[in-house]
Amino acid sequence: MKKVDIILNNEEGLHARPASIFSKKAGKFKSDIIVLKNDAEDKEYNPKSILSIMSMGAAMDDKITIIAEGEDEEDAVKALQALIESGFSLEEE
Repeated sequence: MKKVDIILNNEEGLHARPASIFSKKAGKFKSDIIVLKNDAEDKEYNPKSILSIMSMGAAMDDKITIIAEGEDEEDAVKALQALIESGFSLEEE
């Protein structure tokens, strides 16, 4: 299992376009991935679902925890972390 905490640094948070980009990137990985908002372990979000990510209502300066478990867990966490840290400006592969 790999885990990383990240502070959202873009003004839009994880709404509309950023949520779409995030979900598409997460969907490329085979690992099981969950996202938590502000350490609230009672509510897990599925990053492979744009609706789940948008329902999180994550805004700028919220803490996001990404947890991945599976064969490509390390790559998944690193890629999603890089995407957030870039302000969702990374080009799609």
